[in-house]
Amino acid sequence: MNDKDMLVRPDPDDRRLYQTVSGIDHTGAEVPADIINERPLTIFLNGREIVTAMTIGDYPEYLALGYLLNQNMLRADDEVKAVDYDEEIETVVVRTTRQTDYEEKLKKKIQTSGCAMGTVFGDVMEKFETVSLPTDERFRTSWLYGLQKSINTMPSLYLKTGAIHGCVLCEEDRPLIYMEDVGRHNAMDKIAGYMFRHGLSTKGKSLYTTGRLTSEMVIKTVQMGIPVLLSRSGFTAWGVDLARKAGLTLIGRAKGKRFIALAGTERIVFDADPAQAAEEPGHLSRKGSRDDD
Repeated sequence: MNDKDMLVRPDPDDRRLYQTVSGIDHTGAEVPADIINERPLTIFLNGREIVTAMTIGDYPEYLALGYLLNQNMLRADDEVKAVDYDEEIETVVVRTTRQTDYEEKLKKKIQTSGCAMGTVFGDVMEKFETVSLPTDERFRTSWLYGLQKSINTMPSLYLKTGAIHGCVLCEEDRPLIYMEDVGRHNAMDKIAGYMFRHGLSTKGKSLYTTGRLTSEMVIKTVQMGIPVLLSRSGFTAWGVDLARKAGLTLIGRAKGKRFIALAGTERIVFDADPAQAAEEPGHLSRKGSRDDD
């Protein structure tokens, strides 16, 4: 599968998502700069306002569905009657057949380390007591090396504008869905929403992110039922603790032939010789490759 066969891929030529402004560089010369747009999106569930997220504005329906799923406000077996997006007033309204009851969830908010003000709700943490990720799946190091090459060379909004994160749903060594946003948690929610809307199975899947492996990213991955989470960047202690508790394979600092796995290492199959893997060229370095991003 090449990038043209992907289900969703970045469109760096979508002028709705960025604008060009004039500035000056370090020499004082006037230069044009492409900068990402950022706009609010208010999410409603059955008539109740849930949250306002800051987003680049693409795939608002998937973002709303994925957010509600990852907050346990929607269940995997819920029947969604409608998802209505109003671009003029920047809102998405999700309507379900089941009468939802989420007032208690709204009272138990936890501020997370996600950029653009990430939030999770209290009962999401309680799910870690009973969560069960598949233990029979394996992740090959040859897949990791293949994914890095495919993802890092793919045209993207990051390479055009910077100031943005990406998350990719993968199957073996193939990227399937590549979403970008100002917050990596938004990009992850868009993937969750797409998978829910299109009935996409989690079997054989992994998730790749350009950002840090924080508690929030681990929580969302486990909520989605995906057993492997990868990143170019580093870890937080709570993210590692939660991954170990949930049985999630957590691989970070993945650049070129190098990576570190701090949880779920029993899934990893070392079928590629690191000596044969190419080092990453400097011009492909991305924001997520630095631990302080």
